[in-house]
Amino acid sequence: MDIAAQFGVSRFQVATLLKQARDQGVVTIEIRDPRRPSRDDDLARMLGVERVQVVDVSGTTEIEGTERVGTAVMGALRQTLRSRMTVGISWSRTMDLAAKFLPDLPPCTIVQLAGALQVPGSGTLPQVISNLGASPDITTLPIHAPLVVDGAATARDLMRQPEIAQALERADGLDLAVVAIGAWQAGESSVWEKVAAADRDEALAAGAVGEISGRLFDAAGDHVATALDDRLIGVRYDQLRRTPHVVAVAHGPARAAAVVAAAAAGFVTHLIVDSTLAEALVDLLETLDDES
Repeated sequence: MDIAAQFGVSRFQVATLLKQARDQGVVTIEIRDPRRPSRDDDLARMLGVERVQVVDVSGTTEIEGTERVGTAVMGALRQTLRSRMTVGISWSRTMDLAAKFLPDLPPCTIVQLAGALQVPGSGTLPQVISNLGASPDITTLPIHAPLVVDGAATARDLMRQPEIAQALERADGLDLAVVAIGAWQAGESSVWEKVAAADRDEALAAGAVGEISGRLFDAAGDHVATALDDRLIGVRYDQLRRTPHVVAVAHGPARAAAVVAAAAAGFVTHLIVDSTLAEALVDLLETLDDES
């Protein structure tokens, strides 16, 4: 109303212009909890990440909390993505749910960074990427394959398919990537649940604490190479390291050690976590600081 009065237009015109500006990424509106004015900044400093965004999930169900996190992820994508960028989006249960909140995007190239896992209720992300391909301003490079296959030979054959090969090669030149961090333990990684006990044990013995699209890493953030690597169809760890902007998401306190390790890897620029994980991160980082 104040803007309308100042410029002699109706408040409805102002509302329309503001909506257009938000859709185009010119204007952003953030709501911060005044009770925790510096928590995000403190976590970013402690983790050594450019930006940390904490999503308050207090008083929500698990699905409601995940949807709040998903909305934040897609909001970060809208704020960061610029016209003609190449953006990679990796599959995970969180990203699959977040795809429902995908905003209108400027002309860009979208690369699916990993195949999907068949879990109950999944399938949104590949479908959304497929639908975006109908837009003349958006180029999509999907991966029509599972993330994990039974044998290395099968993985090699699939990755030689022209569409999949093109997507994985394009991951060498990403401007932005959106990925999810999983902890290498039961209940905290979709990949853990889909591989054999021998794969889990080999990775644990090698020091794995977390994974991104099945690519394992240790507490120092270094890639952990195992036989599982040869059966994965997705972005490589070194490709993520070369990506200038990486938005990473994680939720739940059990993933604290994996998030600290991912931050140590040095390629995460924008971290989105829920409030339960944020508290666990503070506790863990303070403990590690005391021990050092």
